[in-house]
Amino acid sequence: MPAEKFVHDFVKEAGYNPIPDRAIIVTYAPADLSEKMARFFSNEFFALQMCENSLVLLPFGRMSMVLKKDVVLEIPYDRIRKVDVREDMLNYRIELDTDDGLIALSAQQKSFNALRHSGTLSVGMSGFGSGVTSEGITKKDNWHRANLDATLEALKALNR
Repeated sequence: MPAEKFVHDFVKEAGYNPIPDRAIIVTYAPADLSEKMARFFSNEFFALQMCENSLVLLPFGRMSMVLKKDVVLEIPYDRIRKVDVREDMLNYRIELDTDDGLIALSAQQKSFNALRHSGTLSVGMSGFGSGVTSEGITKKDNWHRANLDATLEALKALNR
């Protein structure tokens, strides 16, 4: 699974200027409990990267869980009218009210991150660096957990 460096590299290749330490793992947020249950087994995850002038989403492969070199969504900051971030059970719900409509995303909280998809995707399938294995020779390098608080605050600061 990718180090945050890969997210930055892919975003740069696509022509954007990534802001360091402002990438997290997100999914599209379900609208209600029924959709939440239906999406429970979905493997659709994205790296959300804050860049100089916009937010970009890069997809993870649904089967391989490898980050793809493909920007699936770009949201220029000047098209974002309002950002709302709130706790939603074990996640954060991020609502972006844009000129084109509402985009709702979900980011897993840090508390159980090592045992959830965002922890796995931001450190690798082996668990090394996630805090699940003993410290030993491994180094904790979970960029979702490390970036979450500052990224959420930076998103809130986008409010017009």
